[in-house]
Amino acid sequence: MAASEISPAPSDAKSYPSMAAAALRGHDASAIAAYEHYVRLPELAKLWSSNDFPQWTNESILKPALQGLEITFRFVSLALSDPRPYANHQEWKRRLESLAARQVEIIGTLCEEEARAGGGAPIADLSSCQGLLSRDKSSQEVWKVPGTTSVVSRTSEASLLPRLATWEKSEDVASKILFQIESQMHRCPFTLGLGEPNLAGKPTLEYDLIVRPSDLHALKRSPGASKDLHNHEDQALCTIQQILESWLFAARELLARVEQRMDDKDWAQAASDCWLLERVWKLMSDVEDLHMLMDPDDFLRLKSQLAIKATSGSEAFCFRSAALLQVTSSCKDLKRRVPWILGVEADPDGGPRVQDAAMRLFHSRRRGEGDNPWKIDLLQALQAVEVALKTFFFAYQHVVAMVMGSLEASGNRGVYTPSEALDPLSQVFLEPPYYPSLDAAKTFLGDFWQNELGSGASKTKWH
Repeated sequence: MAASEISPAPSDAKSYPSMAAAALRGHDASAIAAYEHYVRLPELAKLWSSNDFPQWTNESILKPALQGLEITFRFVSLALSDPRPYANHQEWKRRLESLAARQVEIIGTLCEEEARAGGGAPIADLSSCQGLLSRDKSSQEVWKVPGTTSVVSRTSEASLLPRLATWEKSEDVASKILFQIESQMHRCPFTLGLGEPNLAGKPTLEYDLIVRPSDLHALKRSPGASKDLHNHEDQALCTIQQILESWLFAARELLARVEQRMDDKDWAQAASDCWLLERVWKLMSDVEDLHMLMDPDDFLRLKSQLAIKATSGSEAFCFRSAALLQVTSSCKDLKRRVPWILGVEADPDGGPRVQDAAMRLFHSRRRGEGDNPWKIDLLQALQAVEVALKTFFFAYQHVVAMVMGSLEASGNRGVYTPSEALDPLSQVFLEPPYYPSLDAAKTFLGDFWQNELGSGASKTKWH
């Protein structure tokens, strides 16, 4: 059947509340509300969504990402000041260093877009001060490399990272993070201004104005915490979830940008954003893995105190995050864009029209011409997002079993029950492929090459 040109699938970033309602259907609203109250989500959402810089197009994505990073700095301080003799400070260091490095890597990639997006990021250009320090800016320093002009570098006054660099327990962690920032911001038009070397003497982001560290750290205690808790894991649990929610907000905004770029047929940038989205899912898996370092007795006592229990024995704790449900649903909905990318209408009778178009694109001798390379990259990135999403939920189930016991990971019953009777967590990673046409196209393409090469392929084997 001949391919036909189609109009883009409806996309509207403002339709998010309706998607939220659909995603939350069937979930315990009271449990979700209790979770949001515990994490201080309403107050955090105000910080993430405030439009303080109207000329900055990427503010809605970069701001929550930077705030997630800043909360990680607080977690470093929290973990290393833990007075319990059985706390594993060394492993906390390694985990939080790695987590911060992955966040900085994603933030650096997002910042590389600033020049292409027309800028707008609030920056302080220190090159115009000719090496002179302002008396009211104790966070500024001047240094000079032999044979070069003087460079002025300004460090955030409110962020915790510069303070961690001066604390004996955390100076090694802070040093590694600062060098990560220097490295990952190398291709960006500015740097973060957190005390990194800034060897290129680039402008620094107005970090304190954007992130508002003081307001952010004022939300470190959960409002439900009471004097009778006396549990160090209370702060750890709240902090982990705040980092996760910050990145979920950034992922939501990134998804809206993906939709817009697909509407504009900007396949290259849409693919770039999808690869970023894949990395965000992997980052969120790392965030959830932090639960494994919690002390079993203290955490399970806190779990009992907070009445954390799967609803009706079938709903995982992660589904109390409305944002996680919404982002998951939006990622799944990207499959509706495949016909638009391939330039065909989906066959209402279930015919292989989309599959055939995908095979032609993958196998065409002209796949290196025009938009074809970017379309292939985008389709690959969409499937990579699916893999990362399912990996997140699969790993989460096993983290729950490790931290809370296998009884909480109710998905383990899936071996003995029909798929429609499985708990929601198991259903996520046992679902069929989100992109069946792409899956079928690659299957048939593999069969084609197997038959085309014939006996010649059998002579060359992997050993």
